[in-house]
Amino acid sequence: MPDEGELVLATVTEISPHGVYVTLDEYGRLPAFLHISEIATGWVRDIERYAKPGQKIVLKVIRINKMRKEIDLSLRQVSGEERKEKIIEVKKSEKAKSIVEALKKSLNLDEGAIAKLENILLDQYDTLYDAFDDIARRGQKAIQRIEGLPQNYAQILETVSAEKITIPIVEVRGIMDIRVKTPDGIEVIRNALHSAEESRSSSGVQVKTTYLGTPKYRLTVKAENYKVAERALQNAREKIQAAIEKSRGKFNFIREGSRKQVESAPA
Repeated sequence: MPDEGELVLATVTEISPHGVYVTLDEYGRLPAFLHISEIATGWVRDIERYAKPGQKIVLKVIRINKMRKEIDLSLRQVSGEERKEKIIEVKKSEKAKSIVEALKKSLNLDEGAIAKLENILLDQYDTLYDAFDDIARRGQKAIQRIEGLPQNYAQILETVSAEKITIPIVEVRGIMDIRVKTPDGIEVIRNALHSAEESRSSSGVQVKTTYLGTPKYRLTVKAENYKVAERALQNAREKIQAAIEKSRGKFNFIREGSRKQVESAPA
C-alpha cells in the first residue's frame, strides 16, 4: 500500500454523488476513494468537470486504514508542480521497464539474471531510469563506472539505452565579426576557432564554428540544457576573442536566437 502524503497515479472507475472511485496504477489496481470535499476548494457542482471514467489523474494519499484496506485521496491538495513531477516520474518508470524488457530479450536473461542486473545498477544510481539515462548520455564512460557489470552486457546495455532514451538538446549561437590584418591573420583566425572547438567539456557539449564569408563566422554550442550551453558559449567566445586580440585583431559578437531540439546525445 502507498504511504500517507504520497502522490499516486490513479484511474477513475466510477463517479458517485459523494466522490470518485479509482484504482491505483502503481499498486496493482488497488481500489481507493476521492471524496467530493477533496476534489476542489469550495462547492463542486459537477464532479465530471474534474474526473471522468477511464481518466488518469494524480492524487495525494491523505488517509489509510490498513485493517479495512481503505485509502482516501485528495485532488485539491495536489499542486500543479507536483502533478507535473509525478507524471514525469511515472513516464520514466515506464520507460525503464521497457528498457529492462528489451535487455532481457537481447541478452536472453531469466528473471534471476534481470534482478541481479537491476541490483548492480541500483547500487550505482537512485533509479533504473537514472542509470539508463546516464548510459544514453555518456555511453562507455558511464558503463565503466558500474562495478560488477558483466563485460558481455556492456555493448548491448549502451545500444538499448541509446535507442530507447532520446536526449533533449538545446542550441545557442551567435555571429562573430573577426578582423586580423597581420600577414598571418588567416592562420591566427583558424587556430583561434579550432581551439574553441576543442574546448568541449565532459558533459557532452558540442562547440562548432562555421565560416559565413569574410569577416563573419558563426559560433554554435549544443548541450543538454541552457545553463550548460550558455556557459560553454561564453567560454568559447572569450577564448576566441582573447586569441584574436592578442594578435591585435578586432572581435565583435552578436548573439542569435536560441533553439531547442530533440536528438540523440553526442557520443
